[in-house]
Amino acid sequence: MGGCFSDVRGGKEAVGGAQPRPTVHNDAVEFFYRSHGAFPLFSQLELTISASNLLDLDVTSKSDPMLIVYAKKSDGKLEELGRTEVILNSLNPVWIEKVSIAYQFEMVQPLIFHVYDVDTKYHNVPVKTLNLRDQEFLGEGSCGLSEIVTKQTRSLTLNLINKNWHGGMRKFGTLTVRAEETIASRSAVEIKFRCSHLENKDLFSKSDPFLRISRIVESGGSIPICKTEVVDNNLNPTWKPVCLSMQQFGSKDTPLVFECFDFNINGDHVLIGKIQKSVADLEKLYKERSGVNFFFPTSRQGHEKVLKGQLFVDQFFEKEQFSFLDYISSGYELNFMVAVDFTGSNGDPRSPDSLHHIDPYGRLNSYQQAIREVGEVIQFYDVDKRFPSWGFGGRTTNGTVSHCFNLNGSASDFEVEGVEGIMGAYATALHNVSLAGPTLFGQVVNKAAEIAGRSLSSSNNKYYVLLIITDGILTDLQETKDALVRASNLPLSVLIVGVGNADFKQMEILDADSGPRLESSTGRIATRDIVQFVAMREVHSGQISVVQGLLEELPGQFLSYMRSMDMKPLTFHAGQPSTS
Repeated sequence: MGGCFSDVRGGKEAVGGAQPRPTVHNDAVEFFYRSHGAFPLFSQLELTISASNLLDLDVTSKSDPMLIVYAKKSDGKLEELGRTEVILNSLNPVWIEKVSIAYQFEMVQPLIFHVYDVDTKYHNVPVKTLNLRDQEFLGEGSCGLSEIVTKQTRSLTLNLINKNWHGGMRKFGTLTVRAEETIASRSAVEIKFRCSHLENKDLFSKSDPFLRISRIVESGGSIPICKTEVVDNNLNPTWKPVCLSMQQFGSKDTPLVFECFDFNINGDHVLIGKIQKSVADLEKLYKERSGVNFFFPTSRQGHEKVLKGQLFVDQFFEKEQFSFLDYISSGYELNFMVAVDFTGSNGDPRSPDSLHHIDPYGRLNSYQQAIREVGEVIQFYDVDKRFPSWGFGGRTTNGTVSHCFNLNGSASDFEVEGVEGIMGAYATALHNVSLAGPTLFGQVVNKAAEIAGRSLSSSNNKYYVLLIITDGILTDLQETKDALVRASNLPLSVLIVGVGNADFKQMEILDADSGPRLESSTGRIATRDIVQFVAMREVHSGQISVVQGLLEELPGQFLSYMRSMDMKPLTFHAGQPSTS
């Protein structure tokens, strides 16, 4: 689904101008499939979507629409491709978040578009975690991807329908979908904008300005690519830096439209002024330390009122945005570590109902399935295929409960050879280790962090991934948070795979997709999100593939570390990104 975020805090957050992040197209997933002989011919596209005249279901305001794009599979099931942000109080939304899709010309690719009115109490919730049953359905549209890309404008307008509507005949609005091919470029610019002497549009306070940036396309229309956060009550605002990729702005000479609005909670934002400049123009403004005046369209065609308010560029920084594969192919290594849950909540291994029961006829139990299926993926990315492997929550042969013991039973060597080595060590451990408890992640996370930390002194081309397989009932939630926060500035990610049918709410708390970044008991905030959680029941039900589930966030976490440390691919010898 990607990492889309809701336009939260009452619609005042920035959208589309953060560090570029992996989209639905995931080069880690593609690399895995290609290396296994799958070479689909495709073009990577981004869909930009807007709507007009949506159904208004709110009583005292307008609907707060969000859109979801699905691919309809051959069996009729819908696979979610992505979600837009929520736009507050709008029946004519123009969403900034794009949805990525691989266009395969030899295939029929039916698309389904669902529009929802998001309930007010969910406005501070990331859109990825929204339960759609809690939202109001506004309508749907459908088409084949080829219908969009074969249009001269690569744009198609669809009439929305609502099969659930029982209020008589009525129109539900339209969707306009535009497809653009993605640009294979590492170029990006980070820009910090400031304004002065903006016109005040409020009566009893000052304006609450934000910028919306759009790219002009050949057909004459424009596509929104970014909006800044809102600065409250300020006619001389300075916004946080925005990072624009070449995919967003096209080229340095492509005209961009900068519109400054006064934010209103009812969605009727008031235009303060607008400017048309290219990225090259912005660079010139920065070098000359000069501003440019906003203008306001007038009713007389071709005439514009020049305003006192000005836009300034306080920072302009060109940089390279390297991909996950740039690093991996240049010699960066992924090293995987495995930890298996031996707590009593898994059930007595002698019972067929236990998650740890070894079937005499060879049928794999839940842990063996997870080790086998997950291992086939992670083994591909591990360079030496030797996995440090531990158990936790079990009573070992010396009679004590250990929360980090070597899975192979060795007192000193914790590595095993390949997936079969993990399977063998696990089966042996079940005969030698009694299930106990409680469930504590902290010690295995600390052990993995210790190994990742040691690597910094000898090599800077290794990145570690700790795989924890568990039934999901965690005892030391705060201790685990503390360990993860401490590890968040190390070359380490943690993949948690949940087996069985337990309540995985605690695991979802650790996976910061569903809320704010983790905070330690001392108030320290994690420098980055390093946890990804996958429930095997979702894999087995067909909701996601194990490959996509495991690798969905790993490239982004890997890149967040590399960029935070200003580390480049090992074979990159060009000069530093230029600054003016």
